[in-house]
Amino acid sequence: MNKLVSVMALACALGACQTMPGDPGTTSSSAAPQGQAGTVKRGPDGVHPDLNGVWQVLNTANYNIEAHPASAALQMREGPYVPVPHASVVALGAIGAVPAGIGIVQGDGKIPYTAEALAQRDENRARAVELDPEVHCYLPGIPRANYMDKPFQIFHSDKAVFFAYEYAGAVRNVFLEDPGEAPLDSWMGQSYGKWDGDTFVVEVTGLLQDTWLDRSGNHHGYTTKVTERWTPISDHHMRYEAEITDEDTYTRPWKISFVLYKKVEEDAQLQQFKCVEFVEELMYGHLRKNPLPGPALDRANREAQEREANK
Repeated sequence: MNKLVSVMALACALGACQTMPGDPGTTSSSAAPQGQAGTVKRGPDGVHPDLNGVWQVLNTANYNIEAHPASAALQMREGPYVPVPHASVVALGAIGAVPAGIGIVQGDGKIPYTAEALAQRDENRARAVELDPEVHCYLPGIPRANYMDKPFQIFHSDKAVFFAYEYAGAVRNVFLEDPGEAPLDSWMGQSYGKWDGDTFVVEVTGLLQDTWLDRSGNHHGYTTKVTERWTPISDHHMRYEAEITDEDTYTRPWKISFVLYKKVEEDAQLQQFKCVEFVEELMYGHLRKNPLPGPALDRANREAQEREANK
C-alpha cells in the first residue's frame, strides 16, 4: 500500500497534479437518477463525490462482455458429438470452465463489429488460450482493467486522480488539463478527466490495438476512443459507463455499463499480483539449455526442426 501512495506522490511531483476542472455550480447533462444526486459523501474538494477507495465488480464480463451461457472452457475443439475443451486446457476440468453472464453491452447486447472485425473476433476466440494478452500478463488496457476479477484503488484529491490496479501492478494517472494528443500508443492509454456534475468523465485515447476487451476475443483497433463516466450512486456503489468509438472496427459507437462495489472492510487494500514472473516458463521455458518436458520441450524441438529445414 505504501508503494502505491509513493507512486501517486511521484506523479504529483512530476507535475501531473493540476487543479480539478469543472465549475462547482455546473449541473450534469446526464444527472444521477432522482433520489441519488447529492446523497453520496463529498470528496476532498467538498463539492464532488468521493471516489477514493478499493473497488471491484461482481460480474463475469472479463470472460465475455456479451451475454453468454456457461461453457466447459474458454477454448473448445470439435468432439465426436459436441465441442469439448481444447487439449491445452482439458486438464483444468471444472476450474477451467466459463461461468455464465448477462453481459454489460448496452442496447441489443451485441458489439457492432464490421464484417472484417467480426471475423477477427472469431479467430481470436478460436485461439483464446494462445492469443489473449492476459494469458501472457500484458497490461489489460481500458476499459478491461475495470471489470477484471481483481480489485483496483482510486486515489483522488482536489488536484489529482490516480488509479492503481492489482492485476500486473497496472496504473494510470488521469490528466486534469487537456494534454493534447497522446505522444504514443500504450497499453493503458492516455486519460484526461473532468467533472460533469456528480460524474467524473474520463476520455481515454492512445490505446494499443494489442489489448482485448475480454477473454473471448472481443477486440478494438488503433483509433479507439473510450469515454468513461464514473457516477457514485451511494457511498459504496458506483455506476460505470463507457462509450467506445472506433470507425475502423465498429459500425457505430456502443456502450457498456455495470456497477462497481466498494470494499468496506477495515483491512481493505490491494494485494500484489505481479504476474510477469508467473508466465516466464510459458513464454521463455523453451529457451532453457535443457527445456522441461511438456510445452517448453515441444516448442524447442519444433523450432529446432524449423531451423534445420530452413538451412
